[in-house]
Amino acid sequence: MEKGTTAKRLPIGVIGIPFSKGQPRGGTEHGPSILRENGLVAKIERFGNKVVDYGDLTLDVVENDKPWNNVKNPRTVGMANKKVAECVEKITRGGEQVALTLGGDHSIAIGSIFGHCQSLPDMVMVWVDAHADLNTPLSSPTGNIHGMPLSFVLKEMEQYSPTLPGFEWCKPCLSVKDMVYIGLRDVDEAERAFMSQIGIASFSMQEIDKHGIKGIMEWALKTVDPCGKRPIHLSFDVDAMDPEYAPSTGTPVAGGLTRREMFFIAEEVAATGRLSCLDVVEVNPVLGNDEERKKTVLSTVDVVSHFFGQRREGNVSANFQLPVPKS
Repeated sequence: MEKGTTAKRLPIGVIGIPFSKGQPRGGTEHGPSILRENGLVAKIERFGNKVVDYGDLTLDVVENDKPWNNVKNPRTVGMANKKVAECVEKITRGGEQVALTLGGDHSIAIGSIFGHCQSLPDMVMVWVDAHADLNTPLSSPTGNIHGMPLSFVLKEMEQYSPTLPGFEWCKPCLSVKDMVYIGLRDVDEAERAFMSQIGIASFSMQEIDKHGIKGIMEWALKTVDPCGKRPIHLSFDVDAMDPEYAPSTGTPVAGGLTRREMFFIAEEVAATGRLSCLDVVEVNPVLGNDEERKKTVLSTVDVVSHFFGQRREGNVSANFQLPVPKS
Protein backbone atom coordinates (compact mmCIF):
# COMPACT_ATOMS: atom_id res chain seq x y z
CA MET A 1 0.00 0.00 0.00
CA GLU A 2 1.34 3.42 -0.94
CA LYS A 3 2.40 5.46 2.06
CA GLY A 4 -0.37 7.80 3.17
CA THR A 5 -3.12 6.37 0.98
CA THR A 6 -6.60 5.93 2.39
CA ALA A 7 -7.18 2.53 0.75
CA LYS A 8 -8.06 -0.32 3.11
CA ARG A 9 -8.16 1.91 6.17
CA LEU A 10 -10.07 0.38 9.04
CA PRO A 11 -12.91 2.27 10.71
CA ILE A 12 -11.88 4.08 13.87
CA GLY A 13 -13.84 3.46 17.06
CA VAL A 14 -13.50 6.39 19.46
CA ILE A 15 -14.14 5.92 23.15
CA GLY A 16 -13.87 8.65 25.77
CA ILE A 17 -12.52 7.70 29.19
CA PRO A 18 -13.23 10.67 31.50
CA PHE A 19 -11.03 9.58 34.38
CA SER A 20 -8.60 11.21 36.79
CA LYS A 21 -8.39 8.91 39.82
CA GLY A 22 -5.06 7.42 38.80
CA GLN A 23 -3.36 10.63 39.94
CA PRO A 24 -4.10 13.44 42.40
CA ARG A 25 -5.03 16.32 40.08
CA GLY A 26 -8.54 16.73 38.79
CA GLY A 27 -9.00 17.77 35.19
CA THR A 28 -7.97 14.82 33.03
CA GLU A 29 -11.58 13.67 33.14
CA HIS A 30 -12.27 16.61 30.80
CA GLY A 31 -9.76 15.39 28.22
CA PRO A 32 -12.22 13.54 25.96
CA SER A 33 -14.71 16.39 25.81
CA ILE A 34 -12.19 19.14 25.10
CA LEU A 35 -10.51 17.10 22.35
CA ARG A 36 -13.86 16.50 20.69
CA GLU A 37 -14.89 20.15 21.12
CA ASN A 38 -11.72 21.19 19.32
CA GLY A 39 -12.53 19.10 16.26
CA LEU A 40 -10.60 15.88 16.74
CA VAL A 41 -13.24 13.59 15.23
CA ALA A 42 -14.02 15.91 12.33
CA LYS A 43 -10.34 16.33 11.57
CA ILE A 44 -9.55 12.64 11.33
CA GLU A 45 -12.68 12.11 9.21
CA ARG A 46 -11.33 14.74 6.83
CA PHE A 47 -8.52 12.40 5.83
CA GLY A 48 -10.75 9.62 4.52
CA ASN A 49 -11.44 7.77 7.76
CA LYS A 50 -14.78 6.34 8.81
CA VAL A 51 -15.19 7.20 12.49
CA VAL A 52 -17.67 5.72 14.95
CA ASP A 53 -17.77 7.71 18.19
CA TYR A 54 -19.05 5.49 20.98
CA GLY A 55 -19.19 8.36 23.44
CA ASP A 56 -17.79 8.27 26.96
CA LEU A 57 -17.68 5.36 29.35
CA THR A 58 -19.68 5.84 32.53
CA LEU A 59 -17.19 5.35 35.34
CA ASP A 60 -18.05 5.17 39.02
CA VAL A 61 -16.10 6.15 42.12
CA VAL A 62 -15.95 3.49 44.83
CA GLU A 63 -16.93 4.93 48.18
CA ASN A 64 -14.50 4.41 51.06
CA ASP A 65 -11.84 3.26 48.60
CA LYS A 66 -9.12 2.77 51.18
CA PRO A 67 -5.49 2.92 50.04
CA TRP A 68 -3.53 -0.28 49.64
CA ASN A 69 -0.14 0.41 51.19
CA ASN A 70 0.26 3.97 49.82
CA VAL A 71 -1.63 3.24 46.58
CA LYS A 72 -4.56 5.59 46.10
CA ASN A 73 -8.03 4.64 44.78
CA PRO A 74 -7.18 1.04 43.86
CA ARG A 75 -10.78 -0.22 43.56
CA THR A 76 -11.95 2.82 41.62
CA VAL A 77 -9.05 2.56 39.16
CA GLY A 78 -9.43 -1.21 38.88
CA MET A 79 -13.17 -1.05 38.18
CA ALA A 80 -12.72 1.71 35.59
CA ASN A 81 -10.02 -0.23 33.79
CA LYS A 82 -12.14 -3.36 33.64
CA LYS A 83 -14.72 -1.33 31.69
CA VAL A 84 -12.00 0.09 29.45
CA ALA A 85 -10.68 -3.41 28.75
CA GLU A 86 -14.11 -4.73 27.79
CA CYS A 87 -14.72 -1.79 25.46
CA VAL A 88 -11.33 -1.93 23.72
CA GLU A 89 -11.64 -5.68 23.28
CA LYS A 90 -15.00 -5.23 21.52
CA ILE A 91 -13.73 -2.46 19.25
CA THR A 92 -10.54 -4.26 18.17
CA ARG A 93 -11.98 -7.79 18.01
CA GLY A 94 -11.08 -9.47 14.76
CA GLY A 95 -8.96 -6.50 13.69
CA GLU A 96 -12.04 -4.86 12.15
CA GLN A 97 -11.71 -1.45 13.84
CA VAL A 98 -8.93 0.70 15.26
CA ALA A 99 -9.56 1.83 18.83
CA LEU A 100 -8.88 5.46 19.72
CA THR A 101 -9.08 5.85 23.49
CA LEU A 102 -9.25 9.41 24.77
CA GLY A 103 -8.19 9.75 28.40
CA GLY A 104 -8.11 10.44 31.11
CA ASP A 105 -4.88 9.84 32.98
CA HIS A 106 -2.41 7.17 31.95
CA SER A 107 -3.75 4.58 34.37
CA ILE A 108 -6.41 3.85 31.72
CA ALA A 109 -3.72 2.14 29.64
CA ILE A 110 -4.01 -0.88 31.95
CA GLY A 111 -7.46 -1.65 30.59
CA SER A 112 -6.66 -0.53 27.07
CA ILE A 113 -3.65 -2.84 26.79
CA PHE A 114 -5.38 -5.76 28.51
CA GLY A 115 -8.45 -5.50 26.27
CA HIS A 116 -6.32 -5.20 23.15
CA CYS A 117 -4.30 -8.26 24.17
CA GLN A 118 -7.52 -10.26 24.55
CA SER A 119 -8.71 -9.47 21.05
CA LEU A 120 -5.33 -9.45 19.26
CA PRO A 121 -2.78 -11.41 21.33
CA ASP A 122 0.02 -10.84 18.83
CA MET A 123 -0.05 -7.03 19.26
CA VAL A 124 3.08 -5.05 20.06
CA MET A 125 3.29 -1.82 22.02
CA VAL A 126 5.07 1.50 21.55
CA TRP A 127 5.03 3.63 24.72
CA VAL A 128 5.63 7.33 23.94
CA ASP A 129 6.06 9.15 27.23
CA ALA A 130 8.42 11.22 29.36
CA HIS A 131 7.96 8.62 32.11
CA ALA A 132 8.48 4.86 32.28
CA ASP A 133 5.25 4.22 34.27
CA LEU A 134 6.81 0.99 35.51
CA ASN A 135 6.59 1.46 39.26
CA THR A 136 4.79 -1.23 41.24
CA PRO A 137 2.42 -0.80 44.17
CA LEU A 138 5.44 -1.56 46.36
CA SER A 139 8.02 0.68 44.66
CA SER A 140 5.94 3.76 43.84
CA PRO A 141 7.04 6.84 45.79
CA THR A 142 3.65 8.54 45.22
CA GLY A 143 1.05 5.78 45.21
CA ASN A 144 -0.45 7.19 42.00
CA ILE A 145 -1.48 4.38 39.67
CA HIS A 146 -0.89 6.47 36.53
CA GLY A 147 2.79 5.83 37.23
CA MET A 148 2.31 2.04 37.40
CA PRO A 149 0.28 0.79 34.42
CA LEU A 150 3.01 -1.32 32.84
CA SER A 151 3.65 -3.22 36.06
CA PHE A 152 0.08 -4.55 35.81
CA VAL A 153 0.29 -5.85 32.24
CA LEU A 154 3.89 -7.01 31.71
CA LYS A 155 4.43 -10.71 32.36
CA GLU A 156 7.98 -10.15 33.57
CA MET A 157 6.75 -7.73 36.25
CA GLU A 158 4.29 -10.17 37.83
CA GLN A 159 6.89 -11.40 40.34
CA TYR A 160 7.36 -7.85 41.64
CA SER A 161 3.71 -6.77 41.76
CA PRO A 162 1.00 -7.79 44.23
CA THR A 163 -2.62 -8.01 43.10
CA LEU A 164 -4.49 -4.94 44.29
CA PRO A 165 -8.14 -4.98 45.35
CA GLY A 166 -10.14 -4.12 42.25
CA PHE A 167 -7.61 -5.69 39.91
CA GLU A 168 -8.39 -9.38 40.42
CA TRP A 169 -9.50 -9.54 36.78
CA CYS A 170 -6.20 -8.21 35.40
CA LYS A 171 -3.58 -10.79 34.51
CA PRO A 172 -0.26 -9.87 32.83
CA CYS A 173 -0.64 -10.30 29.09
CA LEU A 174 2.31 -8.61 27.36
CA SER A 175 5.99 -9.58 27.20
CA VAL A 176 8.83 -7.06 27.37
CA LYS A 177 10.14 -8.31 24.03
CA ASP A 178 6.96 -6.93 22.50
CA MET A 179 7.26 -3.32 23.72
CA VAL A 180 9.51 -0.32 23.33
CA TYR A 181 9.80 3.08 25.00
CA ILE A 182 10.26 6.33 23.07
CA GLY A 183 10.95 9.74 24.63
CA LEU A 184 11.87 8.88 28.23
CA ARG A 185 13.57 11.57 30.28
CA ASP A 186 12.21 11.28 33.84
CA VAL A 187 12.69 7.75 35.18
CA ASP A 188 12.57 6.78 38.86
CA GLU A 189 15.43 4.74 40.32
CA ALA A 190 13.28 1.63 40.86
CA GLU A 191 11.94 1.90 37.31
CA ARG A 192 15.46 2.11 35.90
CA ALA A 193 16.43 -0.97 37.89
CA PHE A 194 13.35 -2.88 36.70
CA MET A 195 14.04 -1.88 33.09
CA SER A 196 17.57 -3.24 33.31
CA GLN A 197 16.48 -6.38 35.14
CA ILE A 198 13.75 -7.43 32.71
CA GLY A 199 15.31 -5.97 29.56
CA ILE A 200 12.86 -3.44 28.10
CA ALA A 201 14.01 -1.74 24.91
CA SER A 202 14.15 2.01 25.44
CA PHE A 203 14.97 5.03 23.31
CA SER A 204 15.24 8.03 25.61
CA MET A 205 15.54 11.66 24.59
CA GLN A 206 19.30 11.21 24.84
CA GLU A 207 19.20 8.58 22.07
CA ILE A 208 16.82 10.73 20.03
CA ASP A 209 19.14 13.73 20.31
CA LYS A 210 22.10 11.55 19.31
CA HIS A 211 20.59 9.56 16.43
CA GLY A 212 17.60 11.60 15.28
CA ILE A 213 13.97 10.58 15.27
CA LYS A 214 14.21 8.83 11.86
CA GLY A 215 16.80 6.35 13.07
CA ILE A 216 15.03 5.84 16.38
CA MET A 217 11.71 5.01 14.72
CA GLU A 218 13.37 2.53 12.38
CA TRP A 219 15.05 0.80 15.32
CA ALA A 220 11.98 0.91 17.54
CA LEU A 221 9.62 -0.67 15.01
CA LYS A 222 12.17 -3.33 14.03
CA THR A 223 12.82 -4.10 17.68
CA VAL A 224 9.22 -5.04 18.45
CA ASP A 225 8.23 -6.38 15.03
CA PRO A 226 11.14 -7.34 12.77
CA CYS A 227 8.84 -8.86 10.15
CA GLY A 228 6.47 -5.88 10.06
CA LYS A 229 3.24 -7.87 10.37
CA ARG A 230 1.86 -7.40 13.90
CA PRO A 231 -0.83 -4.99 15.16
CA ILE A 232 0.55 -1.92 16.93
CA HIS A 233 -0.74 -0.42 20.16
CA LEU A 234 0.68 3.06 20.69
CA SER A 235 0.17 4.72 24.07
CA PHE A 236 0.75 8.47 23.78
CA ASP A 237 1.12 10.55 26.92
CA VAL A 238 1.05 14.21 25.89
CA ASP A 239 3.87 14.92 28.34
CA ALA A 240 6.11 13.10 25.86
CA MET A 241 6.08 16.46 24.09
CA ASP A 242 8.12 19.32 25.44
CA PRO A 243 6.11 21.69 27.69
CA GLU A 244 6.59 24.32 25.00
CA TYR A 245 3.97 22.40 23.00
CA ALA A 246 1.90 20.71 25.73
CA PRO A 247 2.07 22.67 28.99
CA SER A 248 -1.39 21.71 30.30
CA THR A 249 -0.55 18.28 31.64
CA GLY A 250 0.04 17.05 35.16
CA THR A 251 3.73 16.09 35.04
CA PRO A 252 5.50 18.14 32.34
CA VAL A 253 9.23 17.57 31.88
CA ALA A 254 11.55 19.88 29.96
CA GLY A 255 13.57 18.61 27.02
CA GLY A 256 10.85 16.58 25.32
CA LEU A 257 9.75 15.77 21.82
CA THR A 258 8.91 18.60 19.47
CA ARG A 259 5.66 18.68 17.51
CA ARG A 260 7.71 17.95 14.44
CA GLU A 261 9.19 14.80 16.02
CA MET A 262 5.74 13.67 17.18
CA PHE A 263 4.37 14.21 13.68
CA PHE A 264 7.14 11.97 12.34
CA ILE A 265 6.41 9.25 14.91
CA ALA A 266 2.73 9.38 14.00
CA GLU A 267 3.36 9.36 10.26
CA GLU A 268 5.75 6.41 10.46
CA VAL A 269 3.29 4.37 12.50
CA ALA A 270 0.46 5.32 10.14
CA ALA A 271 2.57 4.26 7.17
CA THR A 272 2.82 0.71 8.52
CA GLY A 273 -0.94 0.30 8.11
CA ARG A 274 -0.94 -1.71 11.34
CA LEU A 275 -2.01 0.80 14.01
CA SER A 276 -4.68 -1.04 15.98
CA CYS A 277 -5.11 1.01 19.15
CA LEU A 278 -4.04 4.54 20.09
CA ASP A 279 -4.25 5.86 23.65
CA VAL A 280 -4.19 9.65 24.07
CA VAL A 281 -3.79 10.57 27.73
CA GLU A 282 -2.97 13.23 30.31
CA VAL A 283 -4.48 16.28 28.62
CA ASN A 284 -5.55 18.39 31.61
CA PRO A 285 -7.46 21.52 30.56
CA VAL A 286 -7.81 22.86 34.11
CA LEU A 287 -4.05 23.41 34.32
CA GLY A 288 -2.47 26.56 32.93
CA ASN A 289 -3.92 29.67 31.37
CA ASP A 290 -6.12 29.91 28.28
CA GLU A 291 -3.18 30.11 25.91
CA GLU A 292 -1.49 27.08 27.46
CA ARG A 293 -4.69 25.01 27.36
CA LYS A 294 -5.28 25.94 23.73
CA LYS A 295 -1.71 25.10 22.78
CA THR A 296 -1.88 21.69 24.48
CA VAL A 297 -5.21 20.70 22.97
CA LEU A 298 -4.39 21.85 19.44
CA SER A 299 -0.98 20.15 19.56
CA THR A 300 -2.67 16.92 20.63
CA VAL A 301 -5.36 17.11 17.94
CA ASP A 302 -2.71 17.77 15.30
CA VAL A 303 -0.58 14.81 16.43
CA VAL A 304 -3.55 12.44 16.48
CA SER A 305 -4.56 13.49 12.97
CA HIS A 306 -1.12 12.43 11.70
CA PHE A 307 -1.70 8.92 13.07
CA PHE A 308 -4.79 8.78 10.87
CA GLY A 309 -3.68 10.09 7.52
CA GLN A 310 -2.73 13.76 7.68
CA ARG A 311 0.40 14.32 5.62
CA ARG A 312 2.64 17.34 5.79
CA GLU A 313 3.13 17.11 2.03
CA GLY A 314 -0.62 17.66 1.67
CA ASN A 315 -3.74 15.53 1.28
CA VAL A 316 -6.35 15.08 -1.44
CA SER A 317 -9.82 14.11 -0.23
CA ALA A 318 -11.69 11.24 -1.87
CA ASN A 319 -14.36 13.51 -3.37
CA PHE A 320 -12.03 16.25 -4.62
CA GLN A 321 -12.16 16.92 -8.36
CA LEU A 322 -9.83 19.05 -10.42
CA PRO A 323 -11.41 21.54 -12.83
CA VAL A 324 -12.20 20.09 -16.23
CA PRO A 325 -9.30 20.94 -18.55
CA LYS A 326 -9.92 23.15 -21.55
CA SER A 327 -10.76 21.26 -24.70
